[in-house]
Amino acid sequence: MAGIVGTASAAASFASGLFPSHSSKSASSFLPPASGLSSGRKFYGGIGVALNKGRFQFRVSISNVATEISPAQSQSLLSSVRVNMTLGFKDLKFCTCNVLIICELQVQKLAASKESQRPVYPFAAIVGQDEMKLCLLLNVIDPKIGGVMIMGDRGTGKSTTVRSMVDLLPEIKVVSGDAFNSDPEDPEVQGPEVREKLMRGEEFSVVFTKINMVDLPLGATEDRVCGTIDIEKALTEGVKAFEPGLLAKANRGILYVDEVNLLDDHLVDVLLDSAASGWNTVEREGISISHPARFILIGSGNPEEGELRPQLLDRFGMHAQVGTVKDAELRVKIVEERARFDRNPKEFRESYKADQEKLQQQIASARSSLSAVTIDHDLRVKISKVCAELNVDGLRGDIVTNRAARALAALKGKDTVDAEDIATVIPNCLRHRLRKDPLESIDSGLLVIEKFYEVFT
Repeated sequence: MAGIVGTASAAASFASGLFPSHSSKSASSFLPPASGLSSGRKFYGGIGVALNKGRFQFRVSISNVATEISPAQSQSLLSSVRVNMTLGFKDLKFCTCNVLIICELQVQKLAASKESQRPVYPFAAIVGQDEMKLCLLLNVIDPKIGGVMIMGDRGTGKSTTVRSMVDLLPEIKVVSGDAFNSDPEDPEVQGPEVREKLMRGEEFSVVFTKINMVDLPLGATEDRVCGTIDIEKALTEGVKAFEPGLLAKANRGILYVDEVNLLDDHLVDVLLDSAASGWNTVEREGISISHPARFILIGSGNPEEGELRPQLLDRFGMHAQVGTVKDAELRVKIVEERARFDRNPKEFRESYKADQEKLQQQIASARSSLSAVTIDHDLRVKISKVCAELNVDGLRGDIVTNRAARALAALKGKDTVDAEDIATVIPNCLRHRLRKDPLESIDSGLLVIEKFYEVFT
């Protein structure tokens, strides 16, 4: 705001320097604000300077540029800034250029702000950690798998890999302007306002947007996560209104919790409730509202810092174990790639652009063909037999293994699931569901593999 006001003031002073005024008049002819812009930096006010010298008059009027301006719409800033002039002098053209140059500089600053955002490490550039990457890709292909829990040593790229998924996330249809990312076609993931409009037969606009990735910080309050009463509307309008929280923003997207094993118990309870039902119910200061909260829950943590509650661990569809790379050549490659990225992120990202686009197309193709992938009844029976013989509680293990195997087959471009697909995903689907035996020395993933080959062969 200060930037545009400053530039406009500079333009006004420049004009007054060219044409000194003997009798001043009040500034007038403020132009109406431009409309249609909805996000970004805010600009307010306008500056009008009226200067007289005899019968000549020069007036500069810079209108309200917009209520808000986004970097993507910054090119329209020049057309929104209008310079009204009446009866100029021979130097008037030079003054006009000065005003437009100032505004053009502002355009360049807004365009540069998008490029100055924190660069994301490309997913295709992640070296090793194939198990973690596969679990993340399968959850993007089929969100109903239920998320992934990533546990491993510190400094193994867990957070970097999860956040690098942002570039690969596909676009989905949402109702324009809806805070809950409502699906215009599926009532199960529609917010209360959209459902009311449908019941009244009203129409609404639909847009395509990328799947959200929402970070849940460890220090977040329950009100910020669940949503609370809108204090601003309560004070200004005297009405009770709901202000959506992070769960509303994460609907139909990804909710990422770093160091999830350190999350406070009351937030764990909130996540358990929403993950179980797919809905978030808020009771606050006379407000009672339920909205959809179906998200892919991704967590990461270091097992040395504490165990995760079994109830929450069971809500993660898959479990990936990440270890420190032991191969010296591979470690050197990771260090060199990271150094390249830190030195020039833009050039590094550009070098992996083709790989990223290829992976995006592969994900989009797998998502579209997922519904056509089938799995034989015999294979389903064997999956359930493995779960039963491992004493897995409940049926989530059976369901997730079937879903993950179908997603993997779709990722490979196949229309049927085979035993190899099941062998790849079943350790990640069942490892964290086995009962812990403190005297057992063998890894739980190896137990699952042994039982798989015993049943399938």
